[in-house]
Amino acid sequence: MRKNIGIAALFTWIGFVAAISFMEAWLKFRAPGVTLPIGLGIGRLVFAALNKIEWILLLGIIFSLFPFKKIVKSVRITLITACAILITQTIWLLPQLDARAELYITGSPVMPSNLHLYYVVAEGIKMISLFFLGISLFRKH
Repeated sequence: MRKNIGIAALFTWIGFVAAISFMEAWLKFRAPGVTLPIGLGIGRLVFAALNKIEWILLLGIIFSLFPFKKIVKSVRITLITACAILITQTIWLLPQLDARAELYITGSPVMPSNLHLYYVVAEGIKMISLFFLGISLFRKH
């Protein structure tokens, strides 16, 4: 039963990241009347909420795996990878991107940066890790 919770949390996490990071993030700017400051304001709210949900889902996955003394190496590696990326996003990338968005919103000058690219690459790696984690958990289930 606990593993089912972990698998459900895992695929819910994949769905959230796919829908928000790889669809909503760029589509909102294509909507009529959505300016860069409005889109960035929406993005700040959505990604802050996503980050909180990701932590809840990660804790659900960890909780589901906790009673199992022996966790296979592939599960451990993919879970640690996803966790490390989420930590990096939470303590470094999101605050930096949030600060940049605030500068854009207030009309202040913003220096060029690769932070957005780093975030997108991290999301891609996290999605791949979560996918392989899901495969590993299904095989063990």
